[in-house]
Amino acid sequence: MVSVLVVEDEELIASFLEKGLRAHGYDVVWVRNGRDGLKRAAGAEISLVILDLGLPDLDGLEVLRRLRKHGGSVPVLILSARARVADRVEGLNLGADDYLVKPFAFEELLARVRANLRPPGRDPASTLIHAGGIHIDLLLREVIIDGRPVSLSGREFSLLKAFATHPRQILSRQELLSMAWGMHFDTRTNLVDVYVRYLRRKLGGDIIETVHRVGYRFRHEPGP
Repeated sequence: MVSVLVVEDEELIASFLEKGLRAHGYDVVWVRNGRDGLKRAAGAEISLVILDLGLPDLDGLEVLRRLRKHGGSVPVLILSARARVADRVEGLNLGADDYLVKPFAFEELLARVRANLRPPGRDPASTLIHAGGIHIDLLLREVIIDGRPVSLSGREFSLLKAFATHPRQILSRQELLSMAWGMHFDTRTNLVDVYVRYLRRKLGGDIIETVHRVGYRFRHEPGP
């Protein structure tokens, strides 16, 4: 799961970001001040930083300056109420990858998060899965079926990815729990069955085949 670090001292904004990003399948780490943010941003598990500037200890620009000075290359999206052109220019000159002004639309923030998570130079085709009429973009976490975009929750997308990367393989519920959500212990949960029903409603009832007493199978072979 992709980990996003939110460095934000306003609890309401941080809670809003955390709920929204988790709903789209991201792991979220939240810290309230610049010093903690600087420490966590250096961790290898962090894939992107959403950085406020008006922090109670270190100014966000100073956090960014120190992060880049010490070689930190993690993508940084500044999210700030400072709307002056000079502030935006300074942030970008210090090494920010993007700058979004508060108040903001979550849909725009999500699009910018996705764009900044795409590794530079990577062939976009390497992150795409085509299975029959279904097209899955693993980086953008987007699904198109027969030319129609389909909105999936984070858990729905993770389960679909597990199926699509193992086409025609019979997968047990425990295997799907492990591959989709990293759950390795509870064989009694009906979580997989519930989310298979959700996927069938959104993608079509014939997408996932039930294999009696064993598990499920994704019915479509990969295609162009």
